[in-house]
Amino acid sequence: MTGPVFTFRQGTAPLLISFPHVGIQIPGDISSRLVPEAHGLVDTDWHVDALYDFAAKLGASTLVAGYSRYVVDLNRPADDANLYPGQAGTGLIPEVMFDGTPLYLTGQGPTDAEKAARVATYWQPYHAQLVTELERIKTRHGYALLWDAHSIAAEVPRLFDGRLPDLNLGSNAGAACDPAIAEAVYAVAQASGYSAVLNGRFKGGHITRHYGQPAEHVHALQLELSQDTHLTPGLVPALDEGRSSRLRPVLRQMIETFLSSATARYSVA
Repeated sequence: MTGPVFTFRQGTAPLLISFPHVGIQIPGDISSRLVPEAHGLVDTDWHVDALYDFAAKLGASTLVAGYSRYVVDLNRPADDANLYPGQAGTGLIPEVMFDGTPLYLTGQGPTDAEKAARVATYWQPYHAQLVTELERIKTRHGYALLWDAHSIAAEVPRLFDGRLPDLNLGSNAGAACDPAIAEAVYAVAQASGYSAVLNGRFKGGHITRHYGQPAEHVHALQLELSQDTHLTPGLVPALDEGRSSRLRPVLRQMIETFLSSATARYSVA
């Protein structure tokens, strides 16, 4: 490995923000086997953690992945079960890019033993930290909130038809978060001037579905941002200051509403 599996900062609020797809590190023994197109890491959630630079001021804990999703996808289950049956995906240990381009040179894909080693080395530590922090938050506050932060290109024909809305909230169709809390956050998105949807194409990946357990007082939401809301296109996408300065206040209001709605929910309970 060339760096930490994740960077974690503990906060004081009942909220953990997870960034599983912002990592750009790839070990050399993997990188040397990738096709040239893969070295641009085009499926990365570029700069999403930078959009949430207000997290510390809100007291949120943050967990930021260090390694690329091309190494292992932290938002897929360890058994690699398909989250969206019947729809195209990329899997726990991806072997194709979002557009269907093979990731590996011919005959250079990972073996089953290598896949298991990657899960143990990169996936397990990230999820162990998720569990530890959610348990700490719940013990301290009586409940825990999890926000899983993502982004994706506005148009990916292999994964979805047409153009994606700007703000794509997912609560696993209500199973991962109290519907009243999710609707309050969604109302902010609807009033923001951005196009928005709740439980559309992206209902939440493994992190949202697995850890969001309202009956156990853990509420999880995923936000998939269209990259048109904050990036300047390029070989290595850059954060567009004009776009991101408009987006950040909306993200902050959504997070603040997530916190305040949960506070109201548990102050009544």
